Amino acid sequence: MTKRKDKLGRRPPRTGDGRPAAASGDGPAAGERRRGGPKEPGRGGRGGPGRHLWLFGVHAVRAALANPNRRAERLLTTPEAAQIWGARLREQRHPRHAGLASQTVPRREIDALLPEGAVHQGLALLCAPLDQPALADLLAPAAPQAAETLAAERPGRRVVVLLDQVTDPHNVGAVLRSAAAFGALAVVALDKGAPEESGTLAKSASGALEVVPYISVVNLARSLDLLKDHGFWCLGLAGEAAETLAGSRPGEAVALVLGAEGSGLRRLTRERCDLLVKLPTRPPIESLNVSNAAAVALYELLGRP
Repeated sequence: MTKRKDKLGRRPPRTGDGRPAAASGDGPAAGERRRGGPKEPGRGGRGGPGRHLWLFGVHAVRAALANPNRRAERLLTTPEAAQIWGARLREQRHPRHAGLASQTVPRREIDALLPEGAVHQGLALLCAPLDQPALADLLAPAAPQAAETLAAERPGRRVVVLLDQVTDPHNVGAVLRSAAAFGALAVVALDKGAPEESGTLAKSASGALEVVPYISVVNLARSLDLLKDHGFWCLGLAGEAAETLAGSRPGEAVALVLGAEGSGLRRLTRERCDLLVKLPTRPPIESLNVSNAAAVALYELLGRP
């Protein structure tokens, strides 16, 4: 399979999952987000029925195959990757994926299916997006038994990360990775503007997308109100804050809010926070990238002995 090009030798534009984008006036391309009617506040799922995406890279593909909640449909490997990872992919996959056959193809065939420059390491997995919980369901499990299980799995402080207009899938993936590393309950992002689940996001998350809920909400301010109703103390990271995160002494349930680089937290988001805090840095560095700030803040809240 070779990459199609137009008369000028250019590749056609592609969506986040590597599929060709629709021409102007043709409507959304296969794999793009299709928006239906108004969504309920705190609704979890991203992407409509029938949407598919390509995951790529060793960690993303291995984690997806180990996830019983992932619906996988096609696994592609290069000859080199099949030799290195084939046995481990078979051994580590969940029984749900036991019948999924691996297809060995030339590297160029995988290249043609993915975004330009994707570092796939010889592995690509066609699958459906994950069904994500609603924020309200995460905070108040339907059954008491589920609440006990959640408490047993997440002893000590509970942290939910909220992203205010963070649009780069690499940054969101890195935040998910830190959330998994330190044990945050979930990463919450706005439905409008935030990146939906994609191969690029999953690659940056390095497997964390399979274990940390990535929840879509319509209104971040209302989501903070919901968290407060469930006993969460809302902390917003802001470089101009007077108090440091380390000195804030938050309680056992924390909603950590991070804004986009440059613009930071929006006014309504700031007003909903109980306290604005900062991560002190030394000149000439005035601030950290949002994913780096998330890692430092999560270590401060969850990683310290």
